[in-house]
Amino acid sequence: MEYIEEVDKLKTKVLKYILYKKRTEAEVRQKFYDANQSMLEEVIEHLKESGYISDSLYIKKAVNEFMRLNNMSIAEIRYKLAAKGLEKDIIKEYIDLNWGELYKYEGVSARNIILKKKSLISKEEMKKFLMTKGYLIDIIEQELINY
Repeated sequence: MEYIEEVDKLKTKVLKYILYKKRTEAEVRQKFYDANQSMLEEVIEHLKESGYISDSLYIKKAVNEFMRLNNMSIAEIRYKLAAKGLEKDIIKEYIDLNWGELYKYEGVSARNIILKKKSLISKEEMKKFLMTKGYLIDIIEQELINY
């Protein structure tokens, strides 16, 4: 009986944590690293089965948010997702499946940055800046044609 109560307590804590803001499985593990690991595994599995924890859904939502709010390269998106503890395979699969949309977004994003900084830096400095941000060279060259 006591074990079930402990699991329920942990489940409640984890649920509060992930309902406040969507979290990855790795973030949950990191936050509750000091909890009983077998209980934590049980809770995580239950929440995954219930759909509260889904790394692939997290990626989809996070990328949509990045695209709505920021100007980022595909490389920056990949880096931010990896920083959340998501497995490289899941990130790669998402990017591969959505390559066309992400490629268009990266072009628009590069164009926005160019328009914003055009009066401040030279074409060559702009190219270097975009390259350091991870933009694809063909997108950089395409967007810099009318610089």
